[in-house]
Parts: sequence; structure tokens; C-alpha cells
Amino acid sequence: MAGKVFFSMSMSLDGFSAPESMEGILATTEQREQDPRLDRWTAQWMELQAWIFRQRFFRENLHLGEGGEEGRANDIVRETFERTGASVMGKRMFELGEQSWPEEPPFHTPVFVVTHEKRSSWERRGGTTFHFVNDGIHSALGLARDAAGDRDVRIAGGSQTTLEYLNAGLVDEFSIALSPVLLGAGTRLFEGVDASRVVLEPVRSEPSSRVTHLTYAVHPR
Repeated sequence: MAGKVFFSMSMSLDGFSAPESMEGILATTEQREQDPRLDRWTAQWMELQAWIFRQRFFRENLHLGEGGEEGRANDIVRETFERTGASVMGKRMFELGEQSWPEEPPFHTPVFVVTHEKRSSWERRGGTTFHFVNDGIHSALGLARDAAGDRDVRIAGGSQTTLEYLNAGLVDEFSIALSPVLLGAGTRLFEGVDASRVVLEPVRSEPSSRVTHLTYAVHPR
């Protein structure tokens, strides 16, 4: 039996899943000095994602060091990882991650990158292999389903790719970690959603010490 297609993302209270730019993550000292916005955008990103960097399972998975919080939020991070048999992501997210992920990326499954770039598969440590798909989101999802078997497929991001899958009616469920942060500007997760095609059914709402976890089933309207 095929698993579900889902996504799981952090979102600010004013609806943003990312700051105005992610360029600050990889910026040099000189670039930061020339453009102070880079530091601000990076700080916003870290504030939005601060909750997950504190979780024990996440820290262990990325080899960030010992310690970390345990509790329901940590369990949710672990459950999300364990249910995922393959992931799909867009080219922009991959390009950012290619330069910032460690030699052992955090996926430990096949990852299918939706891109126009022709490139051989890239095998990394820990069971992660990136495959580059040139013929659209449906093809990438089909390959991911085959690779995942009876486990779920995660649409890993970024926001534009996630929205494409949602608008295409290909998402079964999603979870939002609603963070007590206001960004004011940036990438709105649901900007451009085709609300005429999407009906949401609340599945659960779980508060934790740092964020509120909201899960919805997605149905066609």
C-alpha cells in the first residue's frame, strides 16, 4: 500500500516560511559588510527555525552535538523522519543545501530534485542519494513513490515547489510548526494557493513549549 504525500514546515505567525532572501546563509564577511540585510535575513531564518535546532533528535541527526530537548516536539521531529521513505525538493532548495549540508545530509533516503539541469545522481554518506528529475513534479513524485515503498513521501521544499504540489492536488496531508515570530516580509507559504481546489480537514493541534504543531488532511473541493 502506497504511503501519503505530505509536507512539514515552520511558519511565522504572519504567514511566512522564509525571510525575504536566504542569501545570508552562505554570505561571506565582505558581502555581509556590504549588505547589512544579509545578517537580518539570517537572524530571521534562525529565529523561525530555532525550535527544531533545540530538539535532541534533530541535533543527533545532523551531528550538531550532544544534548537537546526531549518532549512532544522532539517526538514529532523523530516521527516525521521515520515516516519518510523518500523526499522531493526544488532546485533552489537543493542549491542552497548543496553548499550548507554536511557530508552526511539529514535525509538518509533518496531525494528527487525537480530541475531543468541534467546531472548524474549524487550519492552522499548516510544513505542519501540525490536524483535530478527534468520532466516535472509528477515524474519526480512517481519516482519518489516507487523509492519510498509503503512509507510516505515528503515534499521537502522550498515553498514554491511545495505550493506546486498542493495546487496540483498531489498532497494528502501537511503539518505546520507555527512559530511565535513575526517576519513582516518574506516568502508566504500559501501565497498563490488555489483555494478553489483545496479543502482542509483539521487532524490535530499540539502545543509544545516553543511552537504549535498543526496538522491538516487535504481534500479536493
